[in-house]
Amino acid sequence: MLNRFLNYIKYDTKSNPENEACPSSPGQLELGRYLVAELKDLGLDDAHMDENGYVYTTLPGNTKDVPTIGLIAHMDTAPDMDGKCEKPQIIEYQGGDIKLNEEYTMTVKEFPVLNELIGQKLITTDGTTLLGADDKAGIAIIISAVEHLLENPEIKRGDIKIGFTPDEEIGRGADLFDVEKFGADFAYTLDGGPIGELEYENFNAASVNIKIQGKNVHPGSAKDIMLNSQLVAMELEGMLPRAQKPEYTEHYEGFYLLTGINGTVDYTEMHYIIRDHSMEKFTRKKELMNRVVEFLNDKYGEIIELEIKDSYYNMREKVEPHIEIIHLARESMLEVGVDPVISPIRGGTDGARLSYMGLPTPNLFTGGHNYHGRFEMISYDAMEKALEVVVKIIENNAKK
Repeated sequence: MLNRFLNYIKYDTKSNPENEACPSSPGQLELGRYLVAELKDLGLDDAHMDENGYVYTTLPGNTKDVPTIGLIAHMDTAPDMDGKCEKPQIIEYQGGDIKLNEEYTMTVKEFPVLNELIGQKLITTDGTTLLGADDKAGIAIIISAVEHLLENPEIKRGDIKIGFTPDEEIGRGADLFDVEKFGADFAYTLDGGPIGELEYENFNAASVNIKIQGKNVHPGSAKDIMLNSQLVAMELEGMLPRAQKPEYTEHYEGFYLLTGINGTVDYTEMHYIIRDHSMEKFTRKKELMNRVVEFLNDKYGEIIELEIKDSYYNMREKVEPHIEIIHLARESMLEVGVDPVISPIRGGTDGARLSYMGLPTPNLFTGGHNYHGRFEMISYDAMEKALEVVVKIIENNAKK
């Protein structure tokens, strides 16, 4: 599994939100083709990648009348930073700060979770790229579980459906996923973080695009004429609740996040994401954004265009009617010595969308930390435990 993971993270699969194609980057197709070949080498002859870059296959069961489980991970890495990790560091961690390179050090002061990882094998970046554990660790765990089950046919199992998706990091991972073709009764994404995470709640999410048309004239004759679109953008940002920003929120608290801004005196674009676990609060956040824009348009004369688009919704509504799949995962964790940590996802997974598409899909841990930045790392010990959990879920499912 370690060699698999180190191989996968060498692929440049950073998704591209500016490209409307699926997948949004060629590296995802390259990794998908490799994964298909690897699955075929294991004996899964139906492994294939469809025209949209989704990889599907089936591990046939060896017992009948068992619900069909799906296992899902995504191939892309976040667009926040270069995701082609060619120089990972493997550390038998004994405590203290971890030097990534001459410029960046992962300190215990900034990342106190390191104190919980003493004695474990950690994999980090060299400080210049993402690691890619999100979510190539999930892929490595799933394929290693398949290999383990093939090597140990005495473990009873129903059919296991495998799916690897593109473009999860830009909110499109489930867009073209063929739930009917996949054929699972329920599924788990392997896309979580620290050991023990078991998640079936997530944010309701929306994206916001704002276009502000100012008026630019020579500054020497600008009195009562110039309208600086950048200043209007600053005014808009200042009208949103300061305490409802990611850096001030936790647990079930939602937020507004300005993810990008680019402008001149004449024209400015702003991009936000809105998040909240509560549908009522989520709706109010969108309404406030509309009211702020209406106020500024009334003040300055219809200079702002606003587009709000829902991205995904809280999967809890769709998973709770099938709470037995949470109990199955929880009991399996306990059996292999993992303490379940059932908590809300402060983000989203393919599972959120898939749950609304008729496939209940909670999320399991992989062992990663500090996703979407140069300080990303993963505990290999936790990856091994995730592998044990997956196998135990499959085994326990066959006992029903």
